[in-house]
Parts: sequence; structure tokens; C-alpha cells
Amino acid sequence: MKTLKNYLLLSVCALAVTACSKNDDAPVANNITLHFHNTFKDKTIVLGDATSSTATKNTSAEGQVHHFSELKYVISNIRLVKVDGNEIPYNINDLDKGATVINHAKPQTLDYVLTNIPVGEYKQIKFGLGVKPELNTLDQVRFPKFYGEAGANDTKMHWEWGTGYRFGKIEGFYDTDDKELSIHTGSTVEGEEGAYTQGVDAYREITLTLPNKAVIGSNVPKITIKADFDKLLSGKTNTIELGAGNATPSVHTAANMVLFVDNLGGNGSSDIAGMFSVESVQN
Repeated sequence: MKTLKNYLLLSVCALAVTACSKNDDAPVANNITLHFHNTFKDKTIVLGDATSSTATKNTSAEGQVHHFSELKYVISNIRLVKVDGNEIPYNINDLDKGATVINHAKPQTLDYVLTNIPVGEYKQIKFGLGVKPELNTLDQVRFPKFYGEAGANDTKMHWEWGTGYRFGKIEGFYDTDDKELSIHTGSTVEGEEGAYTQGVDAYREITLTLPNKAVIGSNVPKITIKADFDKLLSGKTNTIELGAGNATPSVHTAANMVLFVDNLGGNGSSDIAGMFSVESVQN
């Protein structure tokens, strides 16, 4: 009888040890990948110069044919929202660890990996298009990695006057005669050097609801975020016709720029998604 009791006791202990071992192996955090898919409607964008026969051409609501030779934008201030509504911020005050330049010419930049995200089920993602005002200074000492990434010779996401970052940079051509298309977005300043004040705030907050929950556990989910640049000219907020007064940054005003910004990033009230949507969630 004593032998049977000892056997049962050992069995219970073995089960307990196994359960504890399995519990100890369970992760408390894991990564999640954000993949940015840049399109014109449902077509993946292919870049090209003025005479390119392979570049993806798009036609706006105003009937203007256009294509891009360069496409870059800044993503920052990322927050993941759990099913219970709790927001998990991702290095929101550190541009080196929590912001990136999406450069369509460099496929490796289209995947941005968020590390050490708490396990759980997530229903939404929020992020900024651009850099929020309190961080939008060219601080090479505080954020050397992002400063270098944004200021690399083939990126040039610094404004020339050195007060902040470009949030978006689009170069290309439009109409049948391939006139120059050059749209640069970003917050502006007013006043004189040393006494600048905030001008136009071009930073936009994006909120996207996931079509199915992203489950972070032993797996690494992938969220594909579609950025539909058809909305540059044919947005939810504005329908834009390009012409001599708004197609290049050397001539268009801050008010002209805001029309593009509201199309790409939403107007912050009736539109909080802009050109973005969630294409898929893979767990």
C-alpha cells in the first residue's frame, strides 16, 4: 500500500513539474512585423523615371496620369491596442527605437519589426504619419540613428532650413508630357531663426482596426498595412488637380501642401485612416 501511495505521489509531482516547466517556457513577450504595401489602388507600385515603360501608372479622379520615381514616408509613435482597450506604446518618445523611414526603393525598409511586445490579443494599431511636434527637431545627438536614416544622401528627409523632418517625399511625373511631380510634406515654422513658432502641423495620427486579432505568443504575427497612393490626388477629403501652382515644393504654399497631407494621413476628424488600411493579419 505504501508503495502505491509513493507511486501516486511521484506521479503527481511529475505532472506538477511538467506543468511548471511548460509554464516557464511560455513567452511573456514576442515580436510583431509591420509590412507596408505601397500601391495605386490594388496594384503594387513600381518606380521609374520619366521614360520608364515598367513604372506603375495611375489615373486620378481628374483624369491625370502619373507615376513615381521616388517614394518615402516616416512612421512613428506606434501603439498596439489589446482587445480590452489597453494601449501598448512602442518607444513612442525615442525616434531611434520607435520610428522608421519607409523607402519604396529599398525593400528591406518595407518590413518594420516591433520587438518585446507583451503577449496577448490585439485589435487595433495606431501610428503617426510623420513626427509628432515635440520630437520634430533635427537632433543628431539625441537620435543619431534616425537622424542618419532620414538624412542619408539617398533619402534626404531633412528640411533644408534644418528645423525638422520631411514626413513624406514623392517625386515623379504627370500628364502625357511627363511634367515634374514633386510633393514634399512636413510641418512648417513661422518667424525668424532663433524665434520660430509652429506653422502648419502636418503630423497625422492613424487608427486602423484589424480584420482579425493579432495574437502574440509563441508565434510572431505579421500585419500588412496597405498605403494606397491613389489617394494622393483622389482622397477622401480632397480631389486635387496638379498644375503649375501645386506640383512642386518650390511653388506650392503650405495651404496647398495640407491638401495632400489630409489625403495621405486623414484630416484628423472625419478621416483617421487616410491612405492606410490593414490588408491582412497573419498569426
